[in-house]
Formats: sequence, structure tokens, C-alpha cells
Amino acid sequence: MADQVQIRAVELSRAPSVTEQVFEHLYHQVVELDLPPGTKLSEVEVAKQLGVSRQPVRDAFYRLSQLGFLLIRPQRATVVTHISEKEVMQARFIRTALEMETVRAAADCLTDAQLDRLDALLDEQETAIAAGDKVLFHSLDDNFHKQICDLSGHEFAWALIRDSKAHMDRVRYLSLSFGAQSAFDDHRVIMTALREHNGDKAAEAMRVHLSRIKSIIGRIRESHASFFANDER
Repeated sequence: MADQVQIRAVELSRAPSVTEQVFEHLYHQVVELDLPPGTKLSEVEVAKQLGVSRQPVRDAFYRLSQLGFLLIRPQRATVVTHISEKEVMQARFIRTALEMETVRAAADCLTDAQLDRLDALLDEQETAIAAGDKVLFHSLDDNFHKQICDLSGHEFAWALIRDSKAHMDRVRYLSLSFGAQSAFDDHRVIMTALREHNGDKAAEAMRVHLSRIKSIIGRIRESHASFFANDER
């Protein structure tokens, strides 16, 4: 038997890595349309502007490309992808399938304290709407859905959802200029069902909520045609 290898102990930092920070920064820049579809990006220029080396930028670019946000082309500029309506609908399908089940599970197991935490998130959402803060509302919206996944005991579901919803995120963000209140109202209906511990009602409310994107994407595409890919129909 080979001698056991001894690994020298180190104190691992829990702080986000430089790559993680660069990724999160660029992720939000793309979702919030500060880097709109068609924007050309250079590793060198991004590294220079952020004050980091090229390697974390390269790693962040790769992760963003895996999510569908960036198109990396050898010997050519990296480009922020256009929104694919087909992929928006695929993401909606995945989210609906997973979140109907997680909210159903949550209705069966959430404690009063956990429900109070979700209600507190809705209070913050209401404040964000009153302040006209789309960025904050979008973050709180995501957190509401993530918390339902986590509290249901199916934390893995949110990781799967985040990996598939890039194109959907940008459409959702664009919709907040006219649809934030409707999204919030849907969250209240979901919360009512959770408070009643009614899994079927909660699942149906989640289905209705996530299906709204089907009725608004045409309006968004009409007002932001240049953001969309041309190969949908």
C-alpha cells in the first residue's frame, strides 16, 4: 500500500475570489443591459478597467459564455449575445417544471419563521417598487425564488435554474419598467398559498407567474428589436 499522502493544512478564505467578483460584476452588467447585446468586449480592456490580471477575466468570460451571455470567437472580439426568444421559452419551461415542485414542497414544510422571512422579502420588494429601483427589485425577485428553493430542501434546483435562465433574465429586467407590480402581486398570491400550506394552489400560482413572460416578450421585442437575435421564427 502506498504511503498516505499528507496535505499541508491551510486556512481557506471565504471571501469571493477575484474571478468570482469579475464574473458577478459582468453578469449583472449584462443582465441590467449596461452591456447591451452586441457589445464587443476585450479581455485586455476589461482587465485594465477593473484593475485585475487577464486570467480572472478570461475565466469569467468562459463562465458567462457557458451561461449563454457571451460569444467567444478566437482571434476576434468577444461579443455579448443577443437575446434568443427560443432560449427564453426553454428557460421558462425549465423554471416552471422545477419551481412548481419546489414551491409545492415548500408549502408542506415551511415553518412560521421561514414564512415570515419570505414575507419580509416581499416588503422589501414593495419598497423597491415605490422607489422605482429596478435593480434592487430584480435582485429581491431572484432572492424570493431562490429562498423558496432553498427552504423547500431542494437547494440544487436554484443552481440548475440559474444556469439556464440567462436570456430570460434580460427579458425579465426589461419588463420591470411596466411589469414589476404584476410580478409583486403574483408573489403575494404565492405567499398566500404557502401560508395556507396548500401545495397545489402554490404550484398553480407559480405556473401562472412564470408563464407571464409568454405574453410580454412580444411587447419587449417590439420596443427593443435590436436586442434580439433574428433566428427565432
